[in-house]
Amino acid sequence: MSSDLQVANQPVSHVRKYPIDGQAFKPMVEAALNWLRTNQQTVNALNVFPVPDGDTGTNMVLTMQAAYDEIANSAERNVGKLAHAVAHGALMGARGNSGVILSQLWRGIARALDNREVLDGPALVAAFHQGRNTAYKGVVRPVEGTILTVAKDIASAAEQAITETTDPYDILDRLVQAADESVKRTPELLSVLRDAGVVDAGGKGLYFMLEGMVRYANGQSLDSANFTVQPLSAMKLENAAESIEPGQDYEVVVDFRPHENLDLIHFYEDLEEMGTSIQVGEGDRMYRMHIHVPAENLYLPIEYTKSIGTVTKVAIENLVAQMEEIERESSAKLNLTPVEPGQIAVVAVAPGPGLARVFASLGVSAIIEGGQTMNPSTEEILRSFENLPTDQVFILPNNKNIILAAQAAAQLTVKRLTVIPSRTVPQGMAAMLRLAPDGDPEGIAAEMQSALDEVETGEITVATRSVEIDGVKVQEGQFIALLNGKLILAASSLKDATLSLLEKAHVDHFELITMFYGADTPRPEVNAIVDSIRKIYPDQEVEVQDGGQPHYNFIISIE
Repeated sequence: MSSDLQVANQPVSHVRKYPIDGQAFKPMVEAALNWLRTNQQTVNALNVFPVPDGDTGTNMVLTMQAAYDEIANSAERNVGKLAHAVAHGALMGARGNSGVILSQLWRGIARALDNREVLDGPALVAAFHQGRNTAYKGVVRPVEGTILTVAKDIASAAEQAITETTDPYDILDRLVQAADESVKRTPELLSVLRDAGVVDAGGKGLYFMLEGMVRYANGQSLDSANFTVQPLSAMKLENAAESIEPGQDYEVVVDFRPHENLDLIHFYEDLEEMGTSIQVGEGDRMYRMHIHVPAENLYLPIEYTKSIGTVTKVAIENLVAQMEEIERESSAKLNLTPVEPGQIAVVAVAPGPGLARVFASLGVSAIIEGGQTMNPSTEEILRSFENLPTDQVFILPNNKNIILAAQAAAQLTVKRLTVIPSRTVPQGMAAMLRLAPDGDPEGIAAEMQSALDEVETGEITVATRSVEIDGVKVQEGQFIALLNGKLILAASSLKDATLSLLEKAHVDHFELITMFYGADTPRPEVNAIVDSIRKIYPDQEVEVQDGGQPHYNFIISIE
């Protein structure tokens, strides 16, 4: 724990009597980040659909990390100036819709605290009032039952609290309770949450941030939560290299069967002494433990797990070597399209190396690696086109959770940035077919946007939990199919899920089916499924491409 948070070990009364100037507010921001990170997997698990790409917690943590990094070494005592730095860091680091909305909340808070020396009760109320207003204005079509609703309820609770107390810590206490109650009400306001049996993930993340501030003020731990075990199928170990902490050299994954009932909290506490990035999954009468450790601790988690259970499988990955390999692959030359001053340059987000190659072949001038669970930040989007020798830039987000970050980037650049709101990879590819680099930007943008509706998108993945949504009953571990983002069926095999999806999509009315297979889908299985498709649909052209995307066995373009 950093020196800023060491004050949390002091008596509660001593902490809560600190005047909240910039230097007192800084550890509160860090506490919000640390408690959110502690509960990151809990937030990630609040996926509406049972798909293995829940990333709201990750996006909010990375956004808050960027926000705190902006002030980590600051000696600023003016709380308003410090809040502006937090807001700037949050905006540049914003990832996903939840991260962008969170950055807007901070932007509003900073406006309300503009040049204030200290954060008192009335200023805190004004901050949440302005944060709510700014966040709502930042979304074109606000949806109730989301993080926006929780922000609104927090602001209302603050306005009520100030009539009874002016102590900012007492107000924060009440706001945590209000946030908790608001999160619990989100399924009443959003039917898709009610049907899925979850609360809103973004709202829950905001609750954890406020709770972290209060826990800091009360001298409580920010490292240990009431951990829950996630299903094995929900464990996201593919992208471990994205979150490698300094000094963590190896990834260790151990499958084991405990001798006795597993004391999860004690298990986590022991593992925290050895490393970071801890995940625990359960399924098929066994547990799986994941951890990042420095070289000197390489065998500690294995020996520890052996002491409490029967180890059935061990996997060790050298994270440093893995990062070096990723960097080599990233630097491998794509045949990107050069652009001249005045021409339209297109930047596309691609979730896999194969998909990046396809976009390169279609004429994009820059690729941003990202997609599900890998949402690029506002700053990463800005960097992608800053060196292109033209001021006409189009962005294809190719994911509904990246559109807001792209729009935020458009507000921060002097270039003429146009966001073509592609929600899927096939939509982005369809839009690229309308590109004319020397054409009128406004007309080309309209053409590309109209192309988004001319392609159907199918996706096949594996369910991470059992649920019933829109009349579709899903069992954990089944293959599930989504058509244009809507869950339409579950099946016991990849082949059955794929063929049933194509039938429901009425592909016999279309001309071309393009199958992009994922990183973990064996090519022999792909070939067998494609052979079946060609036999059933002899009049349709079927193409196969190595997409290399994580999580999704197939991304299917139907046009």
